[in-house]
Amino acid sequence: MSDEVVLSRPLPVITEMNAYFWRSGQKGRLEILRCEACGLYIHPYAALCPRCRSEAVSPEPVSGRGTVASFTINHQPWFPHVPVPYVIALVQLEEQDDIRLVANLPGCPIEDVRVGLPVEVCFEQHGDIFVPLFRPAAGADRG
Repeated sequence: MSDEVVLSRPLPVITEMNAYFWRSGQKGRLEILRCEACGLYIHPYAALCPRCRSEAVSPEPVSGRGTVASFTINHQPWFPHVPVPYVIALVQLEEQDDIRLVANLPGCPIEDVRVGLPVEVCFEQHGDIFVPLFRPAAGADRG
């Protein structure tokens, strides 16, 4: 990947509340908050569990596997160094139906993207930030 493409993605501001999410890719895994009391995964960050109101929430590694729940193809060149068209997908993680991440699917031909496509996380590194992206899971039927 060229430096132009790497520098073209808008990056998040890292805070004490979100650092676990944006830096967990350094360990090769995706981490999502989980309630220690009732087991609910929580994303985006919340200081307490929305189900049981416990403050005992902490990051926990997840499998990084999921399915494409929805997607769109972007044709608008919002960022000058990002070639269009590209996929913006809503990925439902396998751990919990209501945990979904918006991400790109680099390296996946647009014509292969479909609702229900099994995917797995991969990361794009920008310094100490690891942006979670998704690619078709090994052995996934793309048709």
